[in-house]
Amino acid sequence: MSHHFTPPSFPRPPAAPAHATAESPVRLRVLHLEDSEPDHDLVMIHLRRGGILAEVLRVENEASLAEALEQEWDLILSDYNLPGYSGLAALDKVRSLGKLVPFILVSGEIGEDIAVQAMRNGANDYLLKSNLARLAPAALLAIEANRTRIAKQYADLALTRSRQQIRELAQHLQTTIEQERAAIAREIHDDVGGALTAVKFDLAWIARHATTPDIAEHAQQAMEAVTMAHEATQRIMHNLRPAILEQGLVAALQWMSDRFAKRTGIATEFRTSHEQMVLSAGVPLVAYRFAQEALTNVSKHAQATRVSVDLAQAGGVLSLEMSDNGKGLSPEDLAKAKSFGIRGLHERAETVGGWVDISSGANGTTLILSVPLSGPENGFLDAIAPELSIDTVGTEGDPDDPTAWGTQ
Repeated sequence: MSHHFTPPSFPRPPAAPAHATAESPVRLRVLHLEDSEPDHDLVMIHLRRGGILAEVLRVENEASLAEALEQEWDLILSDYNLPGYSGLAALDKVRSLGKLVPFILVSGEIGEDIAVQAMRNGANDYLLKSNLARLAPAALLAIEANRTRIAKQYADLALTRSRQQIRELAQHLQTTIEQERAAIAREIHDDVGGALTAVKFDLAWIARHATTPDIAEHAQQAMEAVTMAHEATQRIMHNLRPAILEQGLVAALQWMSDRFAKRTGIATEFRTSHEQMVLSAGVPLVAYRFAQEALTNVSKHAQATRVSVDLAQAGGVLSLEMSDNGKGLSPEDLAKAKSFGIRGLHERAETVGGWVDISSGANGTTLILSVPLSGPENGFLDAIAPELSIDTVGTEGDPDDPTAWGTQ
């Protein structure tokens, strides 16, 4: 499966208006909601005095406003008191249409409560008709602030899309890694495992037909060495691609916990809220690798004597909590530039839309993997999950070993 990463491209935000000067006035398209023509003329005068050469359309009612909003405007000025209408209603109309154009209330009378409400609803400013001297500066300031806000929204959108593409790239890379692991495991099973089995049969024949006790003893020692090599291939195949996951995440984590306790001598307890869990195909592998990495860190660094593994599914979220009573992680450990283990946990969780929480102190460390089980987070992994499936094939080994790639 191919997946190409391309940098996001976005339309540029609107350019900032030029500053007004005597030689180069600012040209704006202004929509003016005003039922009084003298008041409209007064607004025009103050705009011109402020160095704004405005192309103005005056409308007087809601119907005319709705029609005018089909066009693009640099600025909207609105009276507060209109026949059968209000400036706040006009503001709501503009914002409901998704228009980000600056909006300034201009009124003969406006109380403080109304002014505060207008600003909360998205107005950029409010002016009294008795004091229009600051109309032009307020208009230019509102346009500049609006341009900055739009530019920030473009930047936020670009960042969001870029993060999404990086996440998809990480998903693709992780998928590729798991596919390669599965391919190598198959080759080990087919080539190395098959060869070792053949050698074992030949050594058994030699042992049965040995003419001297010395030959029989050497054949038996060789068989033991081949058996150890075969067990090593089983372990390597399991680490490359744990076939036990075919039995479900609960069984896999239970087996991992038991195996960890036997190998390290650290008391390990596994608890789960469900004996069976229906999960998206990519989630069990992420959770399994998370637990594997966490237990590896415990055995290498934590100096712990007790570990608990808690798997729960509630509220549409899968959570896997790994806790130990070791020496904990210092802030310096967490902040290390080359702390790739912890960073890898975070990146692996993000491939299925999840996240990792870490808390550590003198009493130990707790790592929590949380994965939402509903919504689009797992869509990508659902799409590529069939490519991660493994057809188990027969192998010789312990029939009770759930990691075996098939049965004898």
